[in-house]
Amino acid sequence: MATSPPLRVLCLAGFRQSERGFREKTGALRKALRGRAELVCLSGPHPVADAAGLEGAGPDPGPCPPEEQPRGWWFSKREADVFSALEEPTVCRGLEEALGTVAQALSKLGPFDGILGFSQGAALAALVCALGQAGDPRFPLPRFIILVSGFCPRGLGLKEDILQGPLSVPSLHVFGDTDRVIPSQESMQLCSRFAGAIALTHSGGHFIPAAAPQRQAYLQFLDQFAE
Repeated sequence: MATSPPLRVLCLAGFRQSERGFREKTGALRKALRGRAELVCLSGPHPVADAAGLEGAGPDPGPCPPEEQPRGWWFSKREADVFSALEEPTVCRGLEEALGTVAQALSKLGPFDGILGFSQGAALAALVCALGQAGDPRFPLPRFIILVSGFCPRGLGLKEDILQGPLSVPSLHVFGDTDRVIPSQESMQLCSRFAGAIALTHSGGHFIPAAAPQRQAYLQFLDQFAE
């Protein structure tokens, strides 16, 4: 019997993650899904200062390669390149550029079977699905979505209303019981916006789990989309 080709998944990084760093953070997941899914990593369009290098880091090491530059999808303050998922933002600065970056990736790097998002990338992935379901031609609906440490985007104005209704995309929501960055109730709220959503909890914090129990859950979820 011929084996099915790997599912192609566009993976949206979290805030202050570089493309290379996100590839490394998804390394265990990539290994767990080898032969079943191809992960294509994408970081945000906006450079973000590395928090570890703001103070006391010694001499400026100079510009880093683009794939190592920490980036974000949008900022929650008008005058500062910062983001807080848990506070009502004054603005969503850079969001349209973020949507454009995802639209370009879908067009130029696709087609993709699904989308995976982590943290801020998960919130953006949910918004992309909501816009696609509402008829935005830039965002054809994926066959599935996997949201890790996700949350409902705040302060998106009219776009926020889109997230009120049930989204029809089959979804897997992964979150940790001890996540201090995105508390589990935030991920549960996002999970409730998807019809027939599947929740996968783990005992850890703010990361993408890929141990044996999670691997089995990922594969069981993805197997329904194998051709």
